[in-house]
Amino acid sequence: MRRWELAIALDPGRGLPLFLQLAGAIADDIRAGRLKPGEPLPGSRELAAHLGVNRNTVVAGYEELMAEGLVSARQGGGTFVAMPAPLPPPPPVAAAQTPTYALLPPLPLPALAAAPASGTLILSNGAPDARLFPARALARAFRRAIEQRGRALFADAHVCGHMRLRTELASMLSRTRGLPVTPENLMVTRSIEQGIDLVARTLIAPGDTVAVEAFGYPPAWSVLRLAGARLEPIAVDSDGLDVDALEALLARQAIRAVFLTPHHQFPTTTVMSPARRAQLAKLALTHGFAIIEDDYDHEFHYQGKPILPIAAGPGRANTVYVGSLANLLAPGVSTGFVAAPASVFARLQSMRAASDARGDAAMECAVAELFEDGEWLRHVRRMVRVYAGRRDALASALTRHLGGALSFHLPEGGMGLWARADEGIDVARWAHAAERDGVRFFDASRYDFHQRAQPFMRLCFSYHDEAELDEAVRRMAAALPNGRRMH
Repeated sequence: MRRWELAIALDPGRGLPLFLQLAGAIADDIRAGRLKPGEPLPGSRELAAHLGVNRNTVVAGYEELMAEGLVSARQGGGTFVAMPAPLPPPPPVAAAQTPTYALLPPLPLPALAAAPASGTLILSNGAPDARLFPARALARAFRRAIEQRGRALFADAHVCGHMRLRTELASMLSRTRGLPVTPENLMVTRSIEQGIDLVARTLIAPGDTVAVEAFGYPPAWSVLRLAGARLEPIAVDSDGLDVDALEALLARQAIRAVFLTPHHQFPTTTVMSPARRAQLAKLALTHGFAIIEDDYDHEFHYQGKPILPIAAGPGRANTVYVGSLANLLAPGVSTGFVAAPASVFARLQSMRAASDARGDAAMECAVAELFEDGEWLRHVRRMVRVYAGRRDALASALTRHLGGALSFHLPEGGMGLWARADEGIDVARWAHAAERDGVRFFDASRYDFHQRAQPFMRLCFSYHDEAELDEAVRRMAAALPNGRRMH
């Protein structure tokens, strides 16, 4: 018989008989697969000596496991993990089985692209470059968080996120973005999408109208629809959301909320003008709707100072602010956050408690460590320099290789560039041809609320270095003749 290796801790002060504690611990190991079917358990004397308990305690524990069908005794002695019972044959399937309960129709899903061929350069990906991820710094921070905090790390977990990270985030948001944020009205989420989902379910009832940008972020539209919203698209131009068009909508009907990305509008990268921000804030207070401000990449602003969020201005009483740390680290570290007025925050907190009460305390404390030791700020400064250089490199390559085929403005910030193709180019056809030549980009129909063919494209520069960006644009140019409109 193999050496007894299970780590079982029996606690006489727990209030549960020791034999039941023993049976429960072994049952957990069986159900988790750590003990395999047919595997022998130690003899009752051996286990009793190992645990320092009376042999009768072990015998009673084994009998409890037998009653549950988890172990069996064999003739000749020995207790073994029970073999699973053979499964009965499946019942015959009726020709057309359907559930007897009512099902809602599925929501439309964003278009999913097939995996690119090996060696493809990807200009459609606005994610951060994982090669720049501060893996060693985060690993050290994670280890320190675990070693120094131990049990307290998890005991201190809170529905709104660990207090260490909330404190650091609140300080950063107050200092750099002018937000009236404290740890008490700030929630850490697992991702920005989870934050948007919680806000949507907090604010929106089925049938409510929510205004969204006509060029926008389809995953957010799906989340809003899931909460029951009826979406109304509002045009976007070089000054951001067309607030006059929103005001015209308000003259016809009430709306519950506006969802927008005013800082670096997704996908066009335009920065909403101060005049329109003030006009929107005034409308929100006058008509009583909420502003859901998605500030997904605030740090990446390359010209002048970033404009303060709407949530920092006179409309903050009606503004819920959603942000993310994912673009600063890597997509796999997708921590987000939400700041909201007190009346909204109380309901937001109850929504989170019902679905995800514990959060990710270990990751939250590790990220807090990066803030506390200054690594976060150093990394942000490095990334801003790197991505500003890549933005300029992409713009230069587009001008050099494609000339007048594309027109664009150099974006003030963000991780992508919005370009318009000349009238003789079918962007979708060009994108298809370019994929065969080893570069991926998409036409803008996937960002259009109505999914119409568009002469625009979003070209991202964060994912590749300068040399790779130049090669990607060279491949675009090689594919261009196959993207010309057929006459």
